[in-house]
Amino acid sequence: MTHSRLILAPPDRRQAVLDIMGSARRSLLFSVFRCDDFGVLEAVAAAVRRNVAVKIIVTSRAHGWKKRLDEVSALLEGAGAEVYRYPHPMKYHAKYIIADDGSALIGTFNLTLECFQSTRDFLVVTHDPDVISGLTTLFHVDSRTPGAPTPAITDQLIVGPAETRSRLTQLLESATQSIRILDHRLSDPRILALLKRAASSGIVVETLGSRTAGDLTPHGTLFLIDGRTAIIGSASLSAISLDGRRELAIVVTKPDVVRKLNSFFDTLSLP
Repeated sequence: MTHSRLILAPPDRRQAVLDIMGSARRSLLFSVFRCDDFGVLEAVAAAVRRNVAVKIIVTSRAHGWKKRLDEVSALLEGAGAEVYRYPHPMKYHAKYIIADDGSALIGTFNLTLECFQSTRDFLVVTHDPDVISGLTTLFHVDSRTPGAPTPAITDQLIVGPAETRSRLTQLLESATQSIRILDHRLSDPRILALLKRAASSGIVVETLGSRTAGDLTPHGTLFLIDGRTAIIGSASLSAISLDGRRELAIVVTKPDVVRKLNSFFDTLSLP
């Protein structure tokens, strides 16, 4: 992947979100699973005032958030955005933002004060044209024809539920040296069996669940293969996430980004 960078610190995640929203001059497309940050809502209103076409997919289901999702949707529509409440029964859990077909964010976090202050999450900023084209295709399919099959897009993106289990299984099975997993929801029996087989074959398998990073609480997932490949996104290694939700992950092979993620994992694995 070209032109990508990693953001780990919560305040930097918020600034990256506000920056990409503020950079939009023609179009701003993004998804919402949870949102309670009024800075984000104001950034949407400011984009509309600049005559940016703002379109947003909002999940129809998030635990404990039914009323608040209705309120958020109303606020976004009131600000002038075009809001699509995803009607498909599955949760719309993908987290991404696209500005002007030129830059995009893919993350593990929600647009909430909690995720901008106190959670262990990950964010990739990219200008890769194939990734941006793929994200744009995904958004248009999900906003116009919810539940329709997603056309083939770049292999750098993993889109669930059709691809999540097969692609993550393939990547984990490709390991020859090491597998490192940061996922407090790791529970899928088939994935657990895969990891057991990998360990018995001599591959170093490290799994961290609820380990905190300083004072940050566990939230986002991270998968590292052989120290050369990282997978960041909304999917976890649980059955419902692998098989039943609109999830989105990005496969990162940029050496400096992968090194930084491995170093972060090292800090968590210390006793």
